[in-house]
Amino acid sequence: MQIREYQEWLEAWDRARAWEQVTMSHTLLHALEELGEVSKLVQMIEGYRAPSPDDLDAIRSELALELSDLQVMLFKIAYLAGIDMEAAMVRGQAKADARFPDPATGPAERAAYWARYQEYLRRHGLVE
Repeated sequence: MQIREYQEWLEAWDRARAWEQVTMSHTLLHALEELGEVSKLVQMIEGYRAPSPDDLDAIRSELALELSDLQVMLFKIAYLAGIDMEAAMVRGQAKADARFPDPATGPAERAAYWARYQEYLRRHGLVE
């Protein structure tokens, strides 16, 4: 399935249930709820939270579903706003390529980011 096909399917699916009448702002609230669920699962995978269940494969499976739920809300906001997500994603790719044209600079940029973050932690007394 192509991105545009998915967006068209979602809009038709919502219309069949009269769910296209849910406003963008309420859809955004639902998206934030889903993002919170994604965040909790990522924290479990990274060890910040105790996994529940203690089965990383089950957590990853749940994460896949929550990411899908979040995607639904984002695509719904897009169709409600009259935005073609496929075209938007193509523009996003072009923006990323223009901003970071040389993949070889990635490791140095990541190292600089990490150094800034470590300095922030030291400055605020969060690490020794």
